[in-house]
Amino acid sequence: MSDDTKDRDGLAEDRTDLAEDRTAMANERTFAGWARTAMAAIGIGLAFNALFNAMEPAWAPKAIATVFILLGIFLVIMAERRACAVSARLDTHAGKELSSMNVRVIAIAIGFGAACLIAGIWLLV
Repeated sequence: MSDDTKDRDGLAEDRTDLAEDRTAMANERTFAGWARTAMAAIGIGLAFNALFNAMEPAWAPKAIATVFILLGIFLVIMAERRACAVSARLDTHAGKELSSMNVRVIAIAIGFGAACLIAGIWLLV
C-alpha cells in the first residue's frame, strides 16, 4: 500500500471519528430541545391552572393542567430513552459527551418535579 493510500485512509478515519463526535453532540442538543419542550408543557399546565382556577367545575382546570404536566413527563422520559439509546451506539473520540447517567438524572428530576406539581395542584384548596 502506498503512502498516499495510507494518508487517505487515515484522513477518512479522522473524518468518520469527527462525524461520530458531531452526532453525539447533536444527540445532546436534541435531548435538551425535548427537555425544554417538556418544561414548556409543564409550564402551560401550571399557567392554565393558575389562569382558570375559578372555572367551574373546580376539577376541570386541574384535570387540563394535569394532562399537560403528564405530557411533559412523557416527553422527558421518551427523550431520555432515545438519547441513551443513541449514546450507547456511539463512541466519541475527540469530544466529551454527556454521560447517560447525567441524562437519566436530568429526566428523573424533571419527572419527579412535575409529579410533585400534579400532587400540589390536586391537594391545594
